[in-house]
Amino acid sequence: MDFEPYRGELVTYCYRMLGSFHEAEDMVQETMLRAWKARERYDATRASVRTWLYRIATNACLTALEGRARRPLPSGLGAPSEDPGAPLTPALDIPWLQPFPDARCDTEVRADLRLALVAAMQVLPPRQRAVLVLREVLEFSAAEVSEQLGTTVPAVNSALQRARAALADAGVGGAADVDEPDDPGVRAVVRRYARAFEAADVPGLVRLLTDDAVLEMPPVPLWYRGSRDYGLFMDRVFRMRGSGWATTPLTANGQPAFAAYAPEPDGGLGLHTLQVLTVAGGRIARNTVFADPRVFGAFGLPPRISSRISPADSRRAR
Repeated sequence: MDFEPYRGELVTYCYRMLGSFHEAEDMVQETMLRAWKARERYDATRASVRTWLYRIATNACLTALEGRARRPLPSGLGAPSEDPGAPLTPALDIPWLQPFPDARCDTEVRADLRLALVAAMQVLPPRQRAVLVLREVLEFSAAEVSEQLGTTVPAVNSALQRARAALADAGVGGAADVDEPDDPGVRAVVRRYARAFEAADVPGLVRLLTDDAVLEMPPVPLWYRGSRDYGLFMDRVFRMRGSGWATTPLTANGQPAFAAYAPEPDGGLGLHTLQVLTVAGGRIARNTVFADPRVFGAFGLPPRISSRISPADSRRAR
């Protein structure tokens, strides 16, 4: 019995449930192990291998989530800061939501994996979260989900209605609210933003933002709303670190992203952040900036590059 063809989609499912790519990979490995041990008891007349694996993965995720705090982004914890000079103190006690490295899994990544939606889903009780993903994203029937969760069809339908209502209350819109990352206009906006970032051109960055653009930086719990405060904070960053940055394009959560490399005293460039962008209406509406080394590792980013070659060239040479 071959379970490997399902690994990629199971990782994305467990990521939606857990909010951590590393934990999702571990959970899928646990799912595969449990399935292998139980293979003699698998009954093909009751469920397909895929449905059976999702039942095992769901139960493993629900067990892992018992008594655990949700994984938030800074914007989910309180009001935006109005002080661009506030101390940048990491809150390492908070299990922050992590981005999903698209290139690591051979699976279709759609708008339903975008960061804002995954963050909102973390607020849902785990069983509601499972019902929402299994029904809305993976399109299992209510009967299949009731079997996977060991409950009834009416209970599944009720949980789905509550989950939908909670996401609506959180203001999480559909895919139409976000521009597609492979749209030529989106790629052009992201390229202009990256060039302005490399040049430490704050006015150039601000011109590409929506009026209420959000900037957040886990594990620092601060976040800012509005192009003015966004620009003031970026001015602070560039005054601290100088100009001459480099970026390399990526995708994360089905969104455009880039790794930012900051100039260092020896003339090289050191990995500074991974930045995941949300583009809406032809402008940058949100930038979620990750500085966690574990995130860098998940994306396979080199910690240093030469200032004489691009980060993309550096990665190809590895």
